[in-house]
Amino acid sequence: MTDGTRLLVLGGTEFVGRAVVDDALARGWDVTMFHRGTRDAPPGVRDLRGDRSAVGGLDALAAGEWDVAVDTWSWAPSAVRDAARLLDDRVGRYVYVSSRSVYTYPTGAGLAEDAPVVEASPDDGADVDYARAKRGGELAVEESFGHRAILARAGLILGPWENVGRLPWWLQRVARGGPVLAPGPRELPLQYVDARDLAAFVLDATEQGLSGPFNVVSPSGHATMGELLDACVAATGSDAELRWTAPDVIEAAGIAPWTELPVWLPPGELHDTLHRGDVSRAIAAGLRNRPVEETVADTWAWLQTRPDGGAPQRADRPRVGLDPDKEARALAL
Repeated sequence: MTDGTRLLVLGGTEFVGRAVVDDALARGWDVTMFHRGTRDAPPGVRDLRGDRSAVGGLDALAAGEWDVAVDTWSWAPSAVRDAARLLDDRVGRYVYVSSRSVYTYPTGAGLAEDAPVVEASPDDGADVDYARAKRGGELAVEESFGHRAILARAGLILGPWENVGRLPWWLQRVARGGPVLAPGPRELPLQYVDARDLAAFVLDATEQGLSGPFNVVSPSGHATMGELLDACVAATGSDAELRWTAPDVIEAAGIAPWTELPVWLPPGELHDTLHRGDVSRAIAAGLRNRPVEETVADTWAWLQTRPDGGAPQRADRPRVGLDPDKEARALAL
């Protein structure tokens, strides 16, 4: 594919979808966005509106042809099914941004793409959990596109435009300064992907004619918890003092990993599942991961452009972040 490649992004106003749009525009691709219109589309795209969860919501896609479609949908698989069926003879390749949550839990370290996945159906509605929703979406795309489908099983996603609030919360907490509860151990390996690197991978994959599932996250230990929080201190220029705290102290304080302390999971089974997966297939296919310092600095710069300086958090995801009083009590233990 070359300049002028016709791309359809289903979604695209936030986070991963926005990163895909920005990358495609930088490549000189002809970009069409289909979205509900709750946020403005960026300049330079063809803007189509519709609510794919409503009757007649796909009417704006009744005509048109594209070389590539990228779909970031996370809810009812039936909505992915309907879009894929509508587009199967008018789109060359279909990328579905899925999740490593599709794998059955628990799994040990070294999880690869051939690991067992949850039971799901492309006909499922909105009453399924996140793992089944994403797996059902995968099945829906494969049903219509077969070998023309790419399933990007992302893990933890960070970077500018984040609407889950994980890295933004850490940046804002560190920016406030003072003693910061830093969950240890400092050398704990992390596995994540910058949304822009995810976007570049899926667009490159379509150009290479790739297909099938890919675990799209960095190699485990691409950054550590210590390197992530050090980067937050550097990016914000704060006087924060990172107080490294053992997992058992955090547990005793009743602080929840992942939600109250975003990104972090203590060593053990869940950490192995989320931060120690096998990404060799994606790396071999060209996945490149920028330094953690760049991801953190760019996310901080983006936060400064927001009118209220706040970090958006999606209403359909658990709120993240640790209450200041609870943090203070834990630091006093």
